[in-house]
Amino acid sequence: MEVTQFLLSAQAVESTIRKHAEETLKQFQEQNLPGFLLSLSGELANEEKPVESRKLAGLILKNALDAKEQHRKYELVQRWLSLDVAVKSQIKACLLQTLSSTVSDARSTASQVIAKVAGIELPHKQWPELIGYLLSNVQQVPPHIKQATLETLGYMCEEVVPDVIDQDQVNKILTAVVQGMNANESNTEVRLAATRALYNALGFAQANFSNDMERDYIMRVVCEATLSPELKIRQAAFECLVSIGSTYYDKLAAYIQDIFNITSKAVREDEEPVALQAIEFWSSICDEEIDILEEYRGDYTADSDVPCYYFIKQALPALVPMLLETLLKQEEDQDQDEGAWNLAMAGGTCLGLVARTVGDDIVPLVMPFIEENITKADWRQREAATYAFGSIMEGPSPDKIIPIANVALNFMLTALTNDPSSHVKDTTAWTLGRIFEALHGSTVVIVTPENCEQIIKVLLQSMKDVPNVAEKACGALYFLAQAFEDVGPASPFAPCFHEIVQSLLNVTHREDAGESRLRMAAYETLNEVVRCSSNETAGLVLELVQVIMTELHGTLEAQKSSSDMREKPNELQGLLCGCLQVIIQKLGALEPTKYAFMQYADQIMNLLLGVFACRSATVHEEAMLAIGALAYATGSSFAKYMPDFYKYLEMGLQNFEEYQVCAVTVGVVGDICRALEDKILPYCDGIMTLLLKDLSSNQLHRSVKPPIFSCFGDIALAIGENFEKYLMYAMPMLQSAAELSAHTSSVDDEMIEYTNLLRNGILEAYSGIFQGFKNSPKTQLLIPYAPHILQFLDSIYLEKDMDDVVMKTAMGVLGDLADTLGSNAGSLVQQSLSSKDFLNECLSSEDHLIKESAEWARLAISRAISG
Repeated sequence: MEVTQFLLSAQAVESTIRKHAEETLKQFQEQNLPGFLLSLSGELANEEKPVESRKLAGLILKNALDAKEQHRKYELVQRWLSLDVAVKSQIKACLLQTLSSTVSDARSTASQVIAKVAGIELPHKQWPELIGYLLSNVQQVPPHIKQATLETLGYMCEEVVPDVIDQDQVNKILTAVVQGMNANESNTEVRLAATRALYNALGFAQANFSNDMERDYIMRVVCEATLSPELKIRQAAFECLVSIGSTYYDKLAAYIQDIFNITSKAVREDEEPVALQAIEFWSSICDEEIDILEEYRGDYTADSDVPCYYFIKQALPALVPMLLETLLKQEEDQDQDEGAWNLAMAGGTCLGLVARTVGDDIVPLVMPFIEENITKADWRQREAATYAFGSIMEGPSPDKIIPIANVALNFMLTALTNDPSSHVKDTTAWTLGRIFEALHGSTVVIVTPENCEQIIKVLLQSMKDVPNVAEKACGALYFLAQAFEDVGPASPFAPCFHEIVQSLLNVTHREDAGESRLRMAAYETLNEVVRCSSNETAGLVLELVQVIMTELHGTLEAQKSSSDMREKPNELQGLLCGCLQVIIQKLGALEPTKYAFMQYADQIMNLLLGVFACRSATVHEEAMLAIGALAYATGSSFAKYMPDFYKYLEMGLQNFEEYQVCAVTVGVVGDICRALEDKILPYCDGIMTLLLKDLSSNQLHRSVKPPIFSCFGDIALAIGENFEKYLMYAMPMLQSAAELSAHTSSVDDEMIEYTNLLRNGILEAYSGIFQGFKNSPKTQLLIPYAPHILQFLDSIYLEKDMDDVVMKTAMGVLGDLADTLGSNAGSLVQQSLSSKDFLNECLSSEDHLIKESAEWARLAISRAISG
């Protein structure tokens, strides 16, 4: 099939032509995949073809090899591996041939596709000749071939993990890349491709960075590249430095002075993209040192793998003035754009990290700058001084920062009311929020009953200001509300509660509430004000129920009446459901208000069911959470809503695409189990079927699986021995997941965290099942599973990478097992490691929850043994 015309038509403006072409290509792919991939690679390699069709051919080829979703990616990899070897060889030959094309778009696309193929084949020991071919290509004379090959090496290093390529080849790749970066490389495209390739290859350079000579050479070439006349090369070189800073922190001591000179020159004199990366270098060093120091502080005896070299502390006298200068380089319209990132913002962010790294030492270096600029005529100086103060709030000890904050408070309230510049007001409101947040929970008081009313008055006034200032004022109020969360009845917030709520509702109705995230900020703050309110304002919270219900009802009506409103109120509906959830939790927690609140339960439930008619995932998630809160508050009387609600529960549990909705729904099943107890029984067959289906699907995001296991425990706890009929399905699932989670000793933090979530879910399931069967004649049904469960506990103990939550839950399971099975389990428990070593370790734990859990397990075991 001649694909050129279809590839061009697939990019046509005319939608009928475009759709027809897309359909034809799709059919070709489904009916004859090898032929399809071959003609795409041929198109990409053919110099006679139009550049548009070549580019799209490469793109479709790339998408045939990789996908974002894990399960899809796995399918595509398997599909490629199972293709005929001759077909694959032909495609790969076309790709390599394209690297010498004169069309840069074709070369670049081929580079990416080659890297994707390498990512699939190299781990399987296929395509062994690729790296040698590329290395010999780098020696080619035409610079465009060299450039494309270096780009390919860079992408390849991004796709494969370091241990796939042997050290000898790594050395050769690095040599080729660093040579391409050298100052005597005359072609800027080649030098840029090499610098970007080094960025991706740094993860492979462990051995090279451990060798002084090789490291010196790499560092010299990178530092030289930061001085290149080409902006893009300088930027890429600084990106390499940032990566070296975080990957090879412990190897930097010899270079840090030179790096400081290079970065400070770039920050002061270079163009913004380069200056931003130069600041980013110091931010990455702060991140490293904060991590190392936290490790030390957590455990004085710990031998951190990497010692702290205190680079930031040493650089302070020069680093802080440099960062303060950047704060004066604001842009006129910087606040208008949410995602804006400029020199002043980067400088302030880095200053905040420096403050967290060195603590009190930052204060004397920043205060003179603040004092000098805070009253200047130029708005930039006032704004920079305020931003500097807000940036260093986190880091220094309260004793050091509070006296200054106390002095600054009145000054800032005046500025927020009177400053002519909205930039200054914006930053002042943000800084007030930072003050309230940093000092929340501190013993030293900054907001007193005397000044609280004045603060609230100013913040409510500022909520009428332009959207970006109003949004920051909402944020400041949010943190102020938290500060009074546990004050009790005499909360200085109480007298202003009604006025605060009314002001926030007014903000949500502003014409311009869609700008600067203002509406969302107002609802978040309203939720926090309700959540932190004291009992004396409970009556006012009850009045708020009707207001929010009316608004939610309004959005549902608007959806019915007009088709374009169907998408529009989604955000608002989500915010209103979120607000209802907080109100339900607040009122349902107190006996007097709980009774009064019940009169609204039917109306609320009807409104929430109405929300499910709209198509938005976020809204479904929020509505589900509100229903979970309602179930918790209404207890067993929630049963009357189940017939209408059940179909939405089913929909949520089957929602693989929007897995967050699925996860939230699983959590709500737990809430309903706790509320209804054995009244949930009629729905359990359906729920368990869907949960088991979810677990066995490879399309569901892995993060939903741990909560599903916990949910088994919730169901078993609710229905007791009636769980018997699910044992034969649930237990094997739990066992295979337990085996999987016991042997995933992994270097990857993310994987360790997930494994712990998974173990905790499995343990919560076991715990719920044992407690559910306790004192029932059917407990003997669980005896066959006991050896495996004990073995699981032993293996977790031996892995040594569990977190505190898993430790506590594991002890709970050990206790529940002994408690429920009694003498039947006595001898089994005695033989297990976990009941001796693990138990003893937990009994001497510093964490009182782990200790408590272990003491209960010890008691249950001794009863089981003597019984």
